[in-house]
Amino acid sequence: MNRVVLITGGAGSGKSRHGVERAKAAGKKVLFVATCVPGDAEMKAKVARHRAERPPEWRTVEATRDLRSVLAEDVDVALVDCLTLLVSRQLMDGASEADIVADVERLCEKPPCPLILVTNEVGSGIVPENALARKFREIAGRANQAAARLADEVVLMVSGVPVAIKGGR
Repeated sequence: MNRVVLITGGAGSGKSRHGVERAKAAGKKVLFVATCVPGDAEMKAKVARHRAERPPEWRTVEATRDLRSVLAEDVDVALVDCLTLLVSRQLMDGASEADIVADVERLCEKPPCPLILVTNEVGSGIVPENALARKFREIAGRANQAAARLADEVVLMVSGVPVAIKGGR
C-alpha cells in the first residue's frame, strides 16, 4: 500500500521546501501537482520561486479538482502543493464543504502512488474578520483533518524544523 505523508504548518514554515526534499529522496520520477491559480503579481512570483526550487525533470500537472484523477502509478511519488489552495479554489467555485472534504478523502484513500501533501495550518491564527474567510478556515481545517486521519505520517513544520505528529519515518 502506498504511503501518504501530510506536511502542515504556518505560512513561511518551510512546508513546500520539506515536501520537495522528501520527494527528491523518494526517487527520480516525481509528479508535482500544482493547485495554485495565481491571481496577482505576488502569487505569480511565489509560484515562479517554487518552480525554480524543483528539479526540471519533474513532471508538473496543474489541477484544482479531483486530484486523484491526475495521479499516476508510474511515478516514485506525487507531491501535491497545496491542499489549502485546492480548498480555496473549490470554495470560490461554489463547491460545498461536503464535496471539498470528499475530494480530499478520495485523494488520500489508497492512492495509486506514494503521496506527499502540503497544506497550511490555518486554525492557529486570529479569527478572520469576514464570513467568507471564517468559512474558508473551517473548511480547510476539516479537509486537513480528513487528510491527517487518512495519512500514514503527519509532519508539522515549525520555523523550518519538521516535527513528527503521526507515524514518523
